[in-house]
Amino acid sequence: MKKLLFIFLATLSTIANAQNTIPKSATEIAPLLIGEKIPDITLKTAENAVVKLSDLFKKKKTVLVFYRGGWCPYCNAHLQALAEAEKQILDLGYQIIAISPDAPENLKITEEKDKIKYTLLSDSKGELIKAVGIAYEAPENYKSVINVHSKGDNTSLLPVPSVFVLNPESDILFEYIAPDFKHRITTDLLVSVLTNLK
Repeated sequence: MKKLLFIFLATLSTIANAQNTIPKSATEIAPLLIGEKIPDITLKTAENAVVKLSDLFKKKKTVLVFYRGGWCPYCNAHLQALAEAEKQILDLGYQIIAISPDAPENLKITEEKDKIKYTLLSDSKGELIKAVGIAYEAPENYKSVINVHSKGDNTSLLPVPSVFVLNPESDILFEYIAPDFKHRITTDLLVSVLTNLK
């Protein structure tokens, strides 16, 4: 009986450790799936105000974007494309919320540089990207950049660039996850998806 109990506890411990292990590469992530809920976590705005995700999501359907940071040219191009399509997205009844590991003051810089009016949020400690299952261990050459842009809160995690479409209850209706950070969903495809989800 003791042996069985030991095996059971050892198995539980292994499972718990596996769930807490951060993948070594972007292709090894295990993201939440369509039908699951985005966890209700508290993040910070560009103005350093604390916001609860569920409070933002319940206002209207959401296009939730995860990007690597304002230092990433591919992310900036994607954020700018979303800004250009924002009116179409708003007209379809959605809001845009984009999240990165950048500290709030760096979100401000991105807002101004990319002429963004939609909401940017800081997940500088990586809590949300871990909970959503899109965090992975950053390559060595990125770690100092992440550290600087998160103001020391994050020294090793990056999100795989992702777009989730949510209903007001935080349920995932659609997702686009790109382990190759150079590839992003086009705004035409996104608008088509949003139109079909109406």
